This record gives sequence, C-alpha cells and structure tokens, in this order.
Amino acid sequence: MKIGIGLPGAIPGVKGDFIMEWAQRAEAGPFSTLGTIDRIVYQNFEPFIMLAAAAAVTTRIRLMTGVMLAPLRNEGVLAKQAASLDAISNGRLTLGFGVGRRPDDYKAAPAKYSNRGRRFEDQIATMKRIWSGEDLDPENGVGPVGPPPVQAGGPEILIGGGTPQSIARAGRLADGFLAAGTQPDAVEASYKMAVEAWETAGKPGKPRLAAVCSYALGPNAADVVGGYIRHYYSFLGPVADQMAENAVSSTEAVKGMIQDLEGIGMDELVFLPTAADLGQLDRLADIVG
Repeated sequence: MKIGIGLPGAIPGVKGDFIMEWAQRAEAGPFSTLGTIDRIVYQNFEPFIMLAAAAAVTTRIRLMTGVMLAPLRNEGVLAKQAASLDAISNGRLTLGFGVGRRPDDYKAAPAKYSNRGRRFEDQIATMKRIWSGEDLDPENGVGPVGPPPVQAGGPEILIGGGTPQSIARAGRLADGFLAAGTQPDAVEASYKMAVEAWETAGKPGKPRLAAVCSYALGPNAADVVGGYIRHYYSFLGPVADQMAENAVSSTEAVKGMIQDLEGIGMDELVFLPTAADLGQLDRLADIVG
C-alpha cells in the first residue's frame, strides 16, 4: 500500500513558501502523493492552484485532489484546468471528486445545491469527452478544448462520499473509490458497494481503493488534530466531536491504520496534516520509512 501526505494548505494562516518547502520535503521522502481538500467558505488555498505550485518544485510525487467539489465549478473550465495541470506535471494528477454537503459553499460559488449529484455525473461525461479530444459541440461550432492531458483519456478519477448514491457512482463512473479512512470496517463495506456497481456496469478489473485520514503527531497531538477537526467540520455538530476523538494522533495509531487498511486491500492512504509544522511531515516519514 502506498502512503501519501496532504499539503498543509487547508490549515488557516499557512503561507505559500511553507507549502513549497513542504512539497519538496515530501518529494524527498517516502511519500507517493501530495493531497489536498476543498472548500470555498474556509481559509484554505484553492486545490488546483496549490497543486500547480507544488508541481513546479517537484518531479516525482503524484498530485491528488481528495476531494475537489466538482459541482462548484464549470465543467468546461474544470476540464481545461485539470488537463493543464496534468500536462504541466507530466501526467502526475489524480482527481478525487465529490459533491460535498455544505450549502454555504454552494451559495458562495454560486452553484445550485439541490441538483449537485446529477450535475456531477454530467460533468464527468463532459470532461471525459474533452480529454479524449472530441469536438465539444460541433453543431454549434465548438471544437476541441486543449491542451491534451498527458494521461491518455484524462487523469485518473476517484469519487469520494458516504451515501449509497455516491459510492455507486464511484463504481459506475470513476476509476476508484476515495474513502475517509478512520474506520476500516466501514471503508471495506463501502468499497464492496463500489465493486458491485463496477461489476454491474460491466467494467473489467476492479476499482482502485484509496483513503484520506487527518493526523497529528508529537506533543499535544490529540488536541491539535481534535481542535482542527472540530473547527473544519463544525457544521456536523456532535459528529465532528466523534471524528476528533477517533483521529490519528500517535505512532501506534498511524501504524495501526496502515495495517488495518492494508489488510482490506487498500491501494493508497493519504495522511492529511492538521498543523503547519514540518515536524509533522518528518515524524510521519520516520514511521512510514
């Protein structure tokens, strides 16, 4: 199982030069991927802009949105941005997509909240047509949209979400399922649903399984990760408290999470930092080896 690490751009107050240093340190370490998360109504950096900056100072490590809220964006522009980032990074982009459940992000975009699932499916179809080089609307003189991505057919797509509809969507329309990795039994059950949808759609092979997981290590780690989760997920109320209590905050918890998820066949696990401290990266690198 591959181990990735998130960029710290969703930690309020972090500076651009720190993100660049983090990306370079991650590239030099044992990590497979640099990940991001996505909101509008929060003090985080926009994922594509942050990953483009990281691409400029790295050559090996993959870049992943985990997840990007696609329905907040126009699919034509989104497809062009993704293809550009894939081309600039020489084919290192993985697109983790989801629809989200925060109405304030949709109000700020603005974008319609009530039809976000249906629109998301249409977006995926349109983006795949763009990445394949098709004329977008030949009857109205709309030709192909470039640049072509390095990865044939476009970047890998993983879909995240906790509802049966979003999990089935990952099996039907994407290359894999992106889970929240704090409860291995729940991840395994969700993945089985994605596999069933994959097989029903008649797709060969099996979907990729990846997960993201917030963490902190070192002094007061439980307070650090717990405080961040309660702030970032405050809209969930008591559920955010439960998430904070179950968060990864020790060497033993990191090793246990890796062992449990590797045991259910996980392909990749990306640990998301909750403190702007290079010591967090170094401690995780020491554990991962």
